[in-house]
Amino acid sequence: MPNPVILTGDRTTGPLHIGHYAGSLRNRIRLQETHEQYLLLADTQALTDNASDVAKVRDAVLEVALDYLAVGIDPAKSTICLQSHLPALAELSMLYLNFVTVARLERNPTIKDEIRARGFGRDIPAGFLCYPAAQAADITAFRAGLVPVGADQAPLIEQTNEIVRRINAACGRPVLVEAEALIPEAGRLPGVDGRAKMSKSGGNAIRLSASADEISAAVRRMFTDPGHLRAEDPGRVEGNVVFDYLDAFEEDRAEVEALKARYRAGGLGDSVIKRRLEDILQALLAPIRARRAELARERGYVLDVLRAGTHKAQAVTRDTRNEVVTGLGLFRLCAPEMVAKEANPDAGGKDLFTHA
Repeated sequence: MPNPVILTGDRTTGPLHIGHYAGSLRNRIRLQETHEQYLLLADTQALTDNASDVAKVRDAVLEVALDYLAVGIDPAKSTICLQSHLPALAELSMLYLNFVTVARLERNPTIKDEIRARGFGRDIPAGFLCYPAAQAADITAFRAGLVPVGADQAPLIEQTNEIVRRINAACGRPVLVEAEALIPEAGRLPGVDGRAKMSKSGGNAIRLSASADEISAAVRRMFTDPGHLRAEDPGRVEGNVVFDYLDAFEEDRAEVEALKARYRAGGLGDSVIKRRLEDILQALLAPIRARRAELARERGYVLDVLRAGTHKAQAVTRDTRNEVVTGLGLFRLCAPEMVAKEANPDAGGKDLFTHA
């Protein structure tokens, strides 16, 4: 039996941070041993709210790819591919938009929350509003049965499956497979300021490529318990960012629980728990930082990885697109030689991978 297919990935809006590592990257390293895993560099999706800064999205492609490889994503086990270079995804997105209403897109809880958070009002980029259909295209094109997402993203998987059922009904047979959301036990890490989730744009994240000094500075300014003024005072663990991070990264669970008990009872200063956390983060990120710096000097290798992964993904997604349009009866409108030519496209022309 073939390994179950997983689709995951990240928007290319900047380098990744330790929140990505805790929430998804370390899980992807484990899953690549047991699943057929595709990692999508979602540059097209990143444009839905970054169209005014295309350069940022373009430049972040290599940044995210470097982070993937530095943490241990193995291109021999996981396929890393570039969304904008997979034309079948755009074609499927357009098809799927005919099987969903604007009202249903607007009711999607994930989209509603994101629209509110970004303050779009009614000035919503059309691509952003239509993201559920585009994500459905991504998931179904790779025939992914599992999609690792946070709990807040589960409504997108539900809407994907609604579209799958409508397409299958229109085709009269099960052309597409439904996907299951794979929700991690750990929630999202808060930012070091304790006021919001950690984000690349919020200035409250620790990048995977952070220097030793940057890690130290970030830990020093971490939000703890504002009422814990002296070491002997009882402190609150809930909402204390340092303990959130210890929960995420300290492997000795018994030690974390012992520290929490001492902090609650009084007698444990913030400097002690911050020092413990800094030691853990320094040990975690030092080899990632070194490997990333080494890979950054091997741009040709990184581009080769993206090229090979994207070419493999082009074939997979094109096959799914062909099955969908055939199931819908649309290939009857196409000359057979057009289909044959697409299966062996011209190698000429330039793309991202040929740039110096």
